[in-house]
Amino acid sequence: MPALKKIVDDTIESVLKKFSPLNLRAEELALTLVDLSEINFPRAHHRGDEKIYPASVIKLFYLAATHRWLEDEITSDTPELRRALRDMIVDSGNEATGYVLDALTDTTSGPELPPAELAAWHERRNAVNRWFHSRGYEINANRKTWWEGPYGRDKQAVDQFVPARNFLTTNTTARLLVEIAAGKCVSENHCQQMLKLMSRDFANPNSNDHQGREFIGAGLPPNARLWSKAGYMSTARHDAAIVELVNGKKFALVIFTTRPDHKEIIPEMARQIVARF
Repeated sequence: MPALKKIVDDTIESVLKKFSPLNLRAEELALTLVDLSEINFPRAHHRGDEKIYPASVIKLFYLAATHRWLEDEITSDTPELRRALRDMIVDSGNEATGYVLDALTDTTSGPELPPAELAAWHERRNAVNRWFHSRGYEINANRKTWWEGPYGRDKQAVDQFVPARNFLTTNTTARLLVEIAAGKCVSENHCQQMLKLMSRDFANPNSNDHQGREFIGAGLPPNARLWSKAGYMSTARHDAAIVELVNGKKFALVIFTTRPDHKEIIPEMARQIVARF
């Protein structure tokens, strides 16, 4: 849609100008915007097909895969799994994410494995990839998220199998958000369960929801609604969000940046998208 593309292009141009003292470059940004208020969900992007390390945004894909497994009764619906899903999305817990990925793939971390066992282990670890690839997603979602590490067989897999790291694009991430918002990723009931975990308390100054308050949410009017999953580490600062404005407009917005040293870039991009939307 030309109007949506102009919103994206004008936002990128304006943000590059505003942050020119930081030497911010267009190739350090990727953005996808989808209008959820329109039936055909028009989309526009800047570098939306660029493969980028997603940090904790990958946890959205592990969440969606878990709900697919639950719906198909491949995975048991236990209180411990639900606790891990909550901690993975609400608090972005890495240990919780490791538990979820192990449950999805019937694998565990641990000491090194001999070659044949490692190959079989890695084949199981690719279960999430196989589901998304079967649906036309170009992603890599077979690695745990770490504070430290990886070690043992996880390090072996990084060294011996390509791609070595997880990757997403803003376009594929936006596609997942659209499918969740539309109740099409899995059943509508399971999509609503995912959205409940993604809901952010971004307007409350006393909230400790830093994923809500320090990323796209920091650029939203306080009467908006936000569902999101952020990711950040030494070389990345990202956010993936569904936003509903008080005027009824609703959109999916995914922003990936490779400038984690400047927290104000993502809120400013969101602020400008909202102003133009």
